[in-house]
Amino acid sequence: MTDRLNTGSHDLPITDALSAFMTTGWADTGRTDMRPLPLAAYTAKRRAALAARFPGERLVVPSGTLKARSNDDDYRFRSHSAFTYLTGAQEPDNVLVVEPSGAARLFMRPRSPRGEGQEFYRDRRYGEFWVGRRLDLTEAEALHQIECVHIDRLPDALSGPARVLRGVDGSVDALVSPAESDSELASFLAEMRLVKDEWEVAELQHAVDATTRGFEDVVRALPAAIAHPRGERYVEGVFGLRSRLEGNAVGYQSIVASGAHACVLHWIRNDGRLNPDELLLLDAGVESDNLYTADITRTLPLSGRFSQLQRQVYDLVLAAQDAAIATLRPGARFREFHLAAMQVIAEGLHDWGVLSSSDLESGLYRRYTLCSSGHMLGLDVHDCAAARADAYLDGVLEEGQVLTVEPGLYLQPDDLTLPPELRGIGVRIEDDLVITADGARLMSADLPRRADEIEAWMAGLLG
Repeated sequence: MTDRLNTGSHDLPITDALSAFMTTGWADTGRTDMRPLPLAAYTAKRRAALAARFPGERLVVPSGTLKARSNDDDYRFRSHSAFTYLTGAQEPDNVLVVEPSGAARLFMRPRSPRGEGQEFYRDRRYGEFWVGRRLDLTEAEALHQIECVHIDRLPDALSGPARVLRGVDGSVDALVSPAESDSELASFLAEMRLVKDEWEVAELQHAVDATTRGFEDVVRALPAAIAHPRGERYVEGVFGLRSRLEGNAVGYQSIVASGAHACVLHWIRNDGRLNPDELLLLDAGVESDNLYTADITRTLPLSGRFSQLQRQVYDLVLAAQDAAIATLRPGARFREFHLAAMQVIAEGLHDWGVLSSSDLESGLYRRYTLCSSGHMLGLDVHDCAAARADAYLDGVLEEGQVLTVEPGLYLQPDDLTLPPELRGIGVRIEDDLVITADGARLMSADLPRRADEIEAWMAGLLG
């Protein structure tokens, strides 16, 4: 599976003399200090659980490939979550193979040798001089505690039947004929991540704590952001700095939505001004170096204080979130917290005279709130999405699951069913929680949720 050299159209030609010169005179930089990742003990247990679920079968889970952003410029690589969950590794073009015996091997593109070939200095996509050093096979084995094999040997290893996690690496898909059983592998890989172990909960708490600091950074930067013609983008940059300082990146594209932009659920253009008379909806999360992400939303008064009308809308959403959180416990149905939140929303809209009835069966309330009130959280912001409905959406909560609770109201600026004064207000409040033995723990408790607490928090940060 070795690729030809990835060189640019404007690269200078290499003479025979230079080619020969480049293969000599290099010090030995092999690493002998590699220690197992703390995560390695957990990934070994996860691979064993996967093998036990499909005994006697070969299972194939790729890490994914580099993707071009423009011409010969790639996006920063982010490995597939199932692959990293099972290995702890994050490099492109790697493939985990669990053999019918249960033994696992990691097929990888190791560091290219300096004494032969030209990849290390000529290949723009993989060369060490271009993108940095890769591990050799021995180093990778020591780090990840798994047998490591050169990726060129993968075709021979996949000569027989196998289940493949498809859609991740087209070159791997092509090596094994597709089968209906592949979808069962994808479902199980999602379902085995529904309950987090103690290492994962700690990693998510780190991401939440870093995100909290990112929100504090944003509040401190609001005066400068309000003065900038692209205030939303200013906020995005401030939070992005925190995500890179304390983690891998943002866990998803930050939503920085001021005024009526907050009525667009996934507003990521982030190119608007900040009006001090309006609200700012910030939905953002730091992704840790091990790729676990937080997902928190706060809706903040840009003036530092909610107007009476803004507080009215905010308090209704907060009441809905409180009702949802109160349902969280082992054994509760996953959909229960959403229904509890929506009952509060529907009754509030009825009390305002917006709806003639608070009947949930009619679904009319959804015009103003649209989406579900939460989701599983982990390596993906919408974690475990390939899980079967009976294990997730129609299932029950278990101790160790981590999820978000995020009711919202999105009162569109052109909605004639609303009083004019309500149009263009969007509010979402989102927190991350872990299910405990007798309820749920609010992982994002360090960020205030109530309107008066938010005002006091902002005042303290702004001095």
